[in-house]
Amino acid sequence: MKGKWLFLVGLVLLGGIAAMKAPGPEQRDGMFIHISHGADDPHRVTMALRMAEIMQEQRDVLVYFDLKGIEACLKDAPDIQFALMPSTKTLIRRLLDKKVTIMACPGCLQAAGKTRYDLTEGIQIADKDTFFTFTKGRILTLDY
Repeated sequence: MKGKWLFLVGLVLLGGIAAMKAPGPEQRDGMFIHISHGADDPHRVTMALRMAEIMQEQRDVLVYFDLKGIEACLKDAPDIQFALMPSTKTLIRRLLDKKVTIMACPGCLQAAGKTRYDLTEGIQIADKDTFFTFTKGRILTLDY
């Protein structure tokens, strides 16, 4: 009797697994990359942008700058370098050229005495709805 019960449980589990639908080519998973550091931590900011570049090849990517990270996405931002990584300006330009959405926190801009007009061309003011609609699949977050 115990063997039949285990067999039935196994069949139910297999049926459940088979019914689960993995994201297809039209439904890619998304990568939300949060950058809260800039020139204060060159390794973090360049690593985050490099991860965005790597992930965008197979995932929908949204990059979000806030706190000190705002300093890295301004027109007059220093071109931050770390070790063998490409610089921040190079990485941001590559991401924008690949149509990756890059957003900046409006409150953090205001706290820094900046406006949307101070952002690098192509970087948008953050819109909360976009956080949930930039991908049709699941959302994984990397926080730098």
